[in-house]
Amino acid sequence: MAKTPPKASAGRNGAPPINIGIGEKDRAAIAKGLSHLLADTYTLYLTTHNFHWNVTGPMFNTLHVMFMTQYTELWAAVDPIAERIRSLGHPAPGSYAQFSKLASVPDVPTTPPKALEMVRILVKGHEAVARTARELFPVADKADDQPTADLLTQRLTVHEQTAWMLRSLLEE
Repeated sequence: MAKTPPKASAGRNGAPPINIGIGEKDRAAIAKGLSHLLADTYTLYLTTHNFHWNVTGPMFNTLHVMFMTQYTELWAAVDPIAERIRSLGHPAPGSYAQFSKLASVPDVPTTPPKALEMVRILVKGHEAVARTARELFPVADKADDQPTADLLTQRLTVHEQTAWMLRSLLEE
């Protein structure tokens, strides 16, 4: 039996209302959660790029290349997250001020840490982003929002795997 579609929100400037099968309240809740994910992802991107620039020591080449791979992946991730927020009818945050209020990932240290401390910080950052994605998953699932659930699954896979790989560098 077909579900009754949720009430569509009114359009602006003559645009038709959004009627994608997800109600306005659910779209707002999902967009809010995705905004936190976007802020976490962007903050982790900045931290990783900073560490790429500032890593030193015997592991320089290995970490420099690894961090470049990681920040490139994070950079590629921010656009789909922001565009999903827009698809749900909400503005995507995009300022440092907004990100600092939304992010659970701490800002990069002002003084570059030693190489292995960089790795520890990035492990914690990837785990924090994974937690942010995982917290949103039930909201997207309950709203039957498969595109957001798919995006979250992809992000969880990347962040959990990256945390594992970084953590492996810390083992003796």
